[in-house]
Amino acid sequence: MSAMKPAALALLVALAHPAQAEAPPPVVAQEIEALLDSIESSGCRFNRNGTWYAAEKVRPHLQTKLDYIAKRGKLTSTEQFIDLAASKSSVSGKPYLIQCGSDPEQASRAWLLQKLKALRS
Repeated sequence: MSAMKPAALALLVALAHPAQAEAPPPVVAQEIEALLDSIESSGCRFNRNGTWYAAEKVRPHLQTKLDYIAKRGKLTSTEQFIDLAASKSSVSGKPYLIQCGSDPEQASRAWLLQKLKALRS
């Protein structure tokens, strides 16, 4: 088994111990959905790893990250989603940026927390 490639070994481990997907609490799921809607309909630009994307192109990427996190552990808060999936690249560690209109770019974390605060009020 020592000659087995790491990817094959990881697949065997995953098959032997399948992750239990656990849905976040309903209010968290609703808030995350609202934040994803806000990004998608914002008309802003979103920067990932030095490349700018139209905001409507970002949702599938963040949804994939959300699904990954939800499968590996309990997602208990919207802030946890923001910190783990929507604030920085999990590959490079670079923060995500968002720019709306002529406003200066800002960290997506700050933008999303502001949207969450408005959503909750």
